[in-house]
Amino acid sequence: MGSPALVVNDDGLIVAANSAAQRALGRDLAGLMGQDSHELLHRDSHGHAMPRTRCPMRKALLTEKTGQGDAEWFARGDGTFFQSSWLVTPYAPSPGMPGALVLFYEAQQDEVPRGDDRFSARLTELDRLALLAETTTQLTSTLNVDEALHRLAALTVPRLADWAVFDLLTERDEVRRVLVMEHKDGILVERDDLQGPMPPVPEESPMPLSRALRGAASSLAGPSTYQGAPDSGIAVEQQRLFSVTGMHSAVIAPIRGLRDVLGALTLGRAQRHAAFTVADLPLLEDLTRRTGLALDNARLYQRQRKVAETMQRHLLPQLPTVPGLEMTARYLPAPDASSVGGDWYDAFTLTGGAHALAIGDVVGHDLDAAAGMAQTRNMLRAFAWSQPKAAPSAVVSRLDEAVMHIAEVPMVTMILARLTLGDNALWHLHWTNAGHPPPLLVTHDGQAQYLNGAHGILLGTGVTRPRPDSVTVLPPRSTLLLYTDGLVESPHHSIDRGLDRLRRHAASLAHRPLDSFCDSLLDRTRPDDNDDDVAMLALRTPSHLGPSEG
Repeated sequence: MGSPALVVNDDGLIVAANSAAQRALGRDLAGLMGQDSHELLHRDSHGHAMPRTRCPMRKALLTEKTGQGDAEWFARGDGTFFQSSWLVTPYAPSPGMPGALVLFYEAQQDEVPRGDDRFSARLTELDRLALLAETTTQLTSTLNVDEALHRLAALTVPRLADWAVFDLLTERDEVRRVLVMEHKDGILVERDDLQGPMPPVPEESPMPLSRALRGAASSLAGPSTYQGAPDSGIAVEQQRLFSVTGMHSAVIAPIRGLRDVLGALTLGRAQRHAAFTVADLPLLEDLTRRTGLALDNARLYQRQRKVAETMQRHLLPQLPTVPGLEMTARYLPAPDASSVGGDWYDAFTLTGGAHALAIGDVVGHDLDAAAGMAQTRNMLRAFAWSQPKAAPSAVVSRLDEAVMHIAEVPMVTMILARLTLGDNALWHLHWTNAGHPPPLLVTHDGQAQYLNGAHGILLGTGVTRPRPDSVTVLPPRSTLLLYTDGLVESPHHSIDRGLDRLRRHAASLAHRPLDSFCDSLLDRTRPDDNDDDVAMLALRTPSHLGPSEG
């Protein structure tokens, strides 16, 4: 093929690349083979790694459909970027091995010549209203501060300016230059060298940025503004900014929240000749007003999420140390939820050398679900400890009665297992399943199977039925995985597909260390379109030396 072409498997790993792709990507075959194509190549317009959930190429791969896109950015081996259109279409590298063919071809785009002043023309009233409407739409559709600032930079540069500079105040009133964006050669470039901590805000300085950070009105600025002896550390940094960027004209406005000043926005012109005037200040103030509201919401969301995640971590237990066994757990909150969820895991030691393992999911994604999860887990511990030799089904039956009459829990799915060391020095697993996805057992040689036995109804239904138990022996060096449905469920695919995907990936990772095994499973199998939280509990049995190996 004359066009750059890659072949990827269904995990997005590169399995073939033609010479045109190697030239275009600036990487030899060894630097491409086996690499995650998304992580290695795809970038957003700011040069950052494209989030997997927003990647249309990955969506086409996962849905096994043909997709295409125009003028997207990709990384070369030397750290530079190139813009290209792309086509992804299903392709089988070998029989029974699904994957996709990825083609790159020249992007058709209208470039803005360097120094072109067409964007400098005074905006009409309709243009202003359209810009403000687009700003409102863009900023209110994200609760991420960094994303909101990048979006505003893309809206204002190069439409209004050649540079956008964001200075934000922290909760301790410290100043940080969090983002500096430049329009260069037709693209937006983030200038890391101009970002970082700033000196404190002086209380009396009349300089534009200092006044803006104290909440004063917007103002014009230029190199001459900071030519005299600096009156503060911020003035020194502003001298440096104007010198490095070549800005000959700038407007600076405060970013105000509902109660406090959050920071300041500076828009500067260097390439275009027209200077800012006082007529430009009202538009800038309208933009920063919307920015302040968006940042207020984003900070509140992130504060709530941090509190919720901290609460979730404290609700989840520390794992016990079991001689001869490796054990680890993972919990990931829902991607777009600001509250705790109902997924949980537990592991604790019983009398007589036995150990209890549990994983469950309380319906809901709020504080009620978290409280219900804590109640359920604590009652389970009490029942299991008071009956250390009882079958898991008997313990769960008692828990079901308590859930109905004591706990304020709608419904619960869970697995309870008792782990014991047999006379043959092998670990025995005795479990019951209350409406939960089945445990997955992966042997060291890569055979993976679901333990589908002992499946009963979930808790909280009010229906009384006998609960089954099952027993199995865990082979030496095998891995047992308990997980919640957030790892396999997708609103667009059947759970069977998710379970099959989990089984295949788990088998391929059988030789990985246990922590790496869990991290890779989360990365590879959690559906991008899943908005649920995920809990995982994994253990690995030791090697077993028989008499002949002695």
